[in-house]
Amino acid sequence: MMIYQDHLQGMTETSVAPGFFDGWPNPPSPAVLIRLLANSTFIILAIDTDTKRMIGFINCLSDKVLTAYIPLLEVIPEYQGRGIGKELTARMLERLKGLYMVDLLCDPDVQEFYARLGMKKATGMLLRNYEHQSGAEL
Repeated sequence: MMIYQDHLQGMTETSVAPGFFDGWPNPPSPAVLIRLLANSTFIILAIDTDTKRMIGFINCLSDKVLTAYIPLLEVIPEYQGRGIGKELTARMLERLKGLYMVDLLCDPDVQEFYARLGMKKATGMLLRNYEHQSGAEL
């Protein structure tokens, strides 16, 4: 069974199931993942009640007035295709529904996923510093 929570209470590095950031050449460690979630404005975690480990998450950065940005939605590969990503996204969009704009960037192969949840395709710009893909201290 899966539970969803909007906090990190009780979560540690050992609570993070292996497999996040699949395909990333330099993925963040579980410690960095916990830190990035702690520094997010809003989070929703998917926890497998059998293993008591986090197997998915979505995070958001927001000014809580007009805008929000969803930088990451991750579900580990062995749990994909079960509706967990859809549930995480739907819960986050519900949390953000009073804001003027909610933005995210995604690869073309997942644009249809977000379109089914009501998001629109748009143009944008980005900067990626891949040498810092595993995390940085600011």
